[in-house]
Amino acid sequence: MNKYIIFFLLQCATTLLIGQYVSNVSLPDKNKPVVKDNTDLSYRYAHSIEASSLRDHLRILASDSLEGRETGQLGMELAADYIIKTIRNMGVMRFPACPDYYQSIEFTYSKWLDNDIHVNKERFRYMWDYLAFTGKNESKSLVVANEIVFLGYGIDDPKYSDYKKMDVEDKVIMINRGEPLKKDGKSYITGDTLLSVWSDKDLDKKLLTAKSKGVKLVLIIENDIKKMFEENRSKLLGTQLELGNTKNNIFQYPNHVFISSTIAKSIIGQNEEKILKARKKMEKGKAESVVLPSELIINLTKDVKVLEGKNVIGYMPGKSKKDEYIIVSAHYDHLGKRGDDVFNGADDNGSGSSTLLEMAQACQQAVMEGNRPERSIVFIWFCGEEKGLLGSEYFTNFPVFPLNQTMVNVNVDMVGRIDEKYKDNPDYIYVIGSDRLSSELHKINEDVNQKYTQLTLDYTYNAEEDPNKFYYRSDHYNFAKNGIPIIFYFNGTHPDYHRPTDDIEKINFDTMASRGKLIFHTVWELANRADRIVVDKIIK
Repeated sequence: MNKYIIFFLLQCATTLLIGQYVSNVSLPDKNKPVVKDNTDLSYRYAHSIEASSLRDHLRILASDSLEGRETGQLGMELAADYIIKTIRNMGVMRFPACPDYYQSIEFTYSKWLDNDIHVNKERFRYMWDYLAFTGKNESKSLVVANEIVFLGYGIDDPKYSDYKKMDVEDKVIMINRGEPLKKDGKSYITGDTLLSVWSDKDLDKKLLTAKSKGVKLVLIIENDIKKMFEENRSKLLGTQLELGNTKNNIFQYPNHVFISSTIAKSIIGQNEEKILKARKKMEKGKAESVVLPSELIINLTKDVKVLEGKNVIGYMPGKSKKDEYIIVSAHYDHLGKRGDDVFNGADDNGSGSSTLLEMAQACQQAVMEGNRPERSIVFIWFCGEEKGLLGSEYFTNFPVFPLNQTMVNVNVDMVGRIDEKYKDNPDYIYVIGSDRLSSELHKINEDVNQKYTQLTLDYTYNAEEDPNKFYYRSDHYNFAKNGIPIIFYFNGTHPDYHRPTDDIEKINFDTMASRGKLIFHTVWELANRADRIVVDKIIK
């Protein structure tokens, strides 16, 4: 599971789904018997998912020889080879668009070689005074400016524009986050308390606008550099991986640097009165730019390599509804090595990857016995999840079949451990997102659990107000944001999360098998029900 997706999450405060989401604990009725009838196809094939087989798969995927399965590195390539060999030997089909069982992805790997900022001959410190992401900035051996344009909020909207009467081509601009608000908290742009897209956390609109105006460099005033650093620690301390396929122009933005208030004050210098006057006008909805005579020297030089990743894809065509797809997913990448430490990622997400292999075997057994499901089932092992959900982002941008033919995404990420809350009751699973877009999906999972497995279903992490924001932090989210219902299975957190101690010895394989059976039952029901599930929740 990805730890550093939080960067964009405040955007979600203005993109809320209608209604409150379930956040309780659902206990099965243990007085009712579970189905144990081999003539029931769902029971028969789910029963083939065994703890011993899960252990065999995970013993390979979480071994030191795979070096932590980091995206773009040899260990991940070896993991992909193992998964492909295993599903090929099972007899799982290749998707027509992926004759070698994988979708190839080009990544751009980058790290800073030189990264310096001087303002008025004073040198500022990277990660203390400013932040810059290699993957979002082109190398610039030297940027020199003798003036910087304070451009308010960097907005260019019919109702409010900071660019009026200001030519910024080939210039450096300095902007604030957010947008101007009236005294009652309403936006000058939207006219109400709902903020406009100009306030989005990812700054897409502002940066694309600056690019279109010919801006050379954007300085973004960040009020809490320390917090931003903590939220993006892995990207800023190490290397960055970005989607680098030619279809994705990763340098669509101008170069941009997040600066502290300390740097901003140094740039403003003796021009505080002009800035205060400009701010007062902005508070009244009137844009005002200020040209600040200030010497700026920036050196941004980086090392760039092109790496390949693979989304491994197995396919079981359906019988009567072949063009409707159930996507079952798990990411197989992890964090790689750090010095002598190997991050084996047994739980994250060797457990999910192994579970998918067992589910694929169960489905293939059904096909071989003449019980092909009605809808097509596609198993996808995504790469690049730990780098920012990149494999699933690529797949949803460039699907191997029309994305709107996907009925549901069932995502499995960390299902092999028992958390502190349930240390005395291992028969549980956290369920996230099942009711976010489809009430039917939520009910289906509840019903098959009662009928076959009777696990405790905990929806704590599904709550809107849950600070962990797990709904946004695994591959299912790239389907959800495209309006595709999702259900995400998760065992909860533990002290070994994203540490080299996440090893196979700590996995509970019996519990993992029980969870795998529940997931299989849900997939089997979705693949064989008469009607496509209804999307009855709307994204604003």
